[in-house]
Amino acid sequence: MTTLTPKAMLDVISARAKDRIKGSVRLEMPEFATFYVDETGAIESDQDADITLTAKAQVFYEIAIGEQNPATAFMTRKLKVDGNPMRALKIGELLSTPA
Repeated sequence: MTTLTPKAMLDVISARAKDRIKGSVRLEMPEFATFYVDETGAIESDQDADITLTAKAQVFYEIAIGEQNPATAFMTRKLKVDGNPMRALKIGELLSTPA
């Protein structure tokens, strides 16, 4: 398993999100970090967003590098969604593909 740091996660997610995400999303990783993501990229912040996704940091990392399908993570309850599930899956797809 890769040792994750908030900075490494922030870099990967920000690169994937920049100029691709419409609106905003909050990524909550309990006991790790909370990121606010929009079309400008990602920052470490707990500010409110249009949709909130919650999962372990390793799950978000695996989604970001393409090892975990976002829909499968949602269906197996590894990924929790507060907001529109269809929009959450679209965001997951964007984060799992290189810009």
